[in-house]
Amino acid sequence: MKHVIVGTAGHIDHGKTALVKALTGIDTDRLKEEKERGISIELGFAFLRLEERITLGIVDVPGHERFVKTMLAGVGGIDLVILVIAADEGVMPQTREHLHICELLGIRRGLVALTKKDLVESEWLDLVQEEIRTFLAGTCLDAAPILPVSSLTGEGLREVRNALASLAAEIQPRRGDGIVRLPIDRVFTIRGFGTIVTGTLWTGSLAIGDEVTILPKELPSRVRRLQVHNESVEKALAGQRTAVNLPGLETDQIERGDLLCLQGTLRVSTSLEATLALLPDAPRPLHNRARVRFHLGTAEILARAILLDREKVNPGEEAYVHLRLEQPTAAMPHDRYVLRSYSPSTTIGGGVILDPCPSLKRRRRPEVVAHLKILERGSSRDRLLQVLKSNTSPLSPLSLQSLAGLDPEALQGELRELLTAGKIIRLPGRDGEAYLHREIYEDLCGTILSLLRQFHAQNPLREGISKEELRSRLARGVAPALFTQLLNDLTVAKEVVQDRDRVRLTAHRPQLSAAEAALTERLETLYRAAALQPPTVEAAFKEAGADRRAAQAVFFRLVEQGTLIKITDDLYVHRDAYEQAKARLLEYLAQHSSISVPTFKDLLGITRKHAIPYLEHFDQIKLTRRQGDDRVLYGR
Repeated sequence: MKHVIVGTAGHIDHGKTALVKALTGIDTDRLKEEKERGISIELGFAFLRLEERITLGIVDVPGHERFVKTMLAGVGGIDLVILVIAADEGVMPQTREHLHICELLGIRRGLVALTKKDLVESEWLDLVQEEIRTFLAGTCLDAAPILPVSSLTGEGLREVRNALASLAAEIQPRRGDGIVRLPIDRVFTIRGFGTIVTGTLWTGSLAIGDEVTILPKELPSRVRRLQVHNESVEKALAGQRTAVNLPGLETDQIERGDLLCLQGTLRVSTSLEATLALLPDAPRPLHNRARVRFHLGTAEILARAILLDREKVNPGEEAYVHLRLEQPTAAMPHDRYVLRSYSPSTTIGGGVILDPCPSLKRRRRPEVVAHLKILERGSSRDRLLQVLKSNTSPLSPLSLQSLAGLDPEALQGELRELLTAGKIIRLPGRDGEAYLHREIYEDLCGTILSLLRQFHAQNPLREGISKEELRSRLARGVAPALFTQLLNDLTVAKEVVQDRDRVRLTAHRPQLSAAEAALTERLETLYRAAALQPPTVEAAFKEAGADRRAAQAVFFRLVEQGTLIKITDDLYVHRDAYEQAKARLLEYLAQHSSISVPTFKDLLGITRKHAIPYLEHFDQIKLTRRQGDDRVLYGR
């Protein structure tokens, strides 16, 4: 069974809801206010099964200008459109705006239902059809059939059904192996079941038991029940109108515009980069940083349109735009969006998402426009390489799928060929394999070696730099797992040596001058003699007869070698005294259940001034733990 989503469009009171009811037998006006006023305020839904094993899910949208944002929430996932025009009125303002929206969303198939034919004479009907054909010239419905119909008498309904069947047969089925995305257009509750959300399943397939999340709020849940066209199912497929029962969530936590997806599959962002086409009949140019209303799927979000290479876009022109959103959302490459002016709310343009997670510093940088041109016009391989080149962290196949807009099969094929060509490398990831552009990998390795050379030049006596300090100096904020992998690879290549928590170049060998060697001996002798009551660092430097700068390099070399042990920032002790203190403490606690500060002080023959820092240090390294005013062995 092929599943096709059909949306209505057209001016208020042109007969959209009446036509849907005549075709399906379903009244999509479900609200009391809608029935009293005779207009659609909310989205309505119906379905129609055709003989050709095709099921149509029909989204009936409101036509009043006040509810265009509701209309946009309904048409985002449709495959074909029924543009409804009343024969007694012809083309009206919302007819034009709704058609613009369909064009901006890339809807290329549909028909025109010329409703209320029973209210006009045949000569008038001919004139209206000529007007409509002129109106549609050059649009996405240029060649669409115009079918006169009366929802009241039923005349023309068969022709509308036949045309829908013919158009639906041309629609390519949506991929069921893509990332699950269900933009939410309704949220309600049913007694005994809890929270229900509905929407059109854009891509992927959703099954009972799937672990899902609601973005952008990142609310976790699971699928308890599924319905498609009022029937319970085990699995919902791409292209179906779907209702999902979500346990553990309340209706006030979710709203129209949220997105349901599988956990861990999509990133949220407050920035998007895209193409922008301003409508030829837009009322005015769009200036840089203009505040706009951004519509994607069922969401409406206020945003700033930051033009990347100009100060304004004139009606009929195209440009690249960085959209800075006031609320986060989740998008994918190739998604189509619509822009409306902030005030008054009028549809002014739209385009295609190219980069769903760009960085913020983008304006007036030529490489950004070049990057977007590749994402817009490049081959699937070019786009994949561009995404990899823009990310310093290894990306899983799922992340690449969402960021490059490739289906799983095509992605795996491209990855295999790029690996063979040596353009990318495969690394172990947290949840399986991950991929990194080879240029990024080599650049990071080169940066690490350069940082080590700089460190050794500035600190010739030190054995190496701590791993965490080295990672913090990498400007790109490399993740710990990747940093570890880079160090391991450089170690295997014999470029660096790792010694516990420190790293050095393989060729680095600290060379002490005669003066430095003598100072090293004086400091070590001083600390060994002081045992567990050593001087402060400054006092030690003064007693050793050395200036601070010269003494610091020697001192920290002794710390790196483990000759001196750090207790606090100003208390260091020789390792011999330290090991003796630790041994005596363990010996005491082997015979006694706990030790107090006075007892510890007397045990080691030190003052309280030194005893407390030593005990706190032993707590930190989890040799002991505090219990009231005493210490006990850690884990006892």
